[in-house]
Amino acid sequence: MPELETCSTVETQETNCQFEVDPPETSGRQWFALSVKPRYEKAVASALAAKGYETLLPLYRKRHRYGNRCKDYELPLFGGYVFCRFNVTLRLPILLTSGVTQILGIGKRPLPLEQSEIRSLETAVRGQFPLEPFPFLEAGQKVRIEQGALEGVEGIIVRSTPSLRLVLSVTLLRRSVLLEIDRDKVNPERLTIVPPLPMAQ
Repeated sequence: MPELETCSTVETQETNCQFEVDPPETSGRQWFALSVKPRYEKAVASALAAKGYETLLPLYRKRHRYGNRCKDYELPLFGGYVFCRFNVTLRLPILLTSGVTQILGIGKRPLPLEQSEIRSLETAVRGQFPLEPFPFLEAGQKVRIEQGALEGVEGIIVRSTPSLRLVLSVTLLRRSVLLEIDRDKVNPERLTIVPPLPMAQ
């Protein structure tokens, strides 16, 4: 999988996102992850938006210091991927978009993303909370925030004091991002433990 471009020194981080409008064919739409050529994330998102598709490209800023000078880079949180919502039976225009290499799935069968994961990402991005890439986690206490600006966000708590650090994951990509907020903005009563999925028989 393509790796996220890195810079040697991180000083400030801000999160942005690109959201666009849907095409006329709105029935049966689901979110999918598109694998794209290296450094083509923004170009692909713009091209799909021009075709009328809803896209999600979370971005963050990373500052690199060059001696006495600094330069900010705006990088994708999920390098090499663009999220797009469409009807999978009408996917040809997606695949013909310049820069798109494939729709993630099993073999030739595209797999939709978990709606709760996309909703959590959208909520965190729209709220302009600090986000940064983070190693993918499979185990830990998963919670859902029930009130406030982050209502509905699900993630795994990795630290609770002095700030709350919550890991949001996209399981299909095996990628995660770190969300950090003031601990006093999320009361324990506003957290609900999310039960694990039942084991397949």
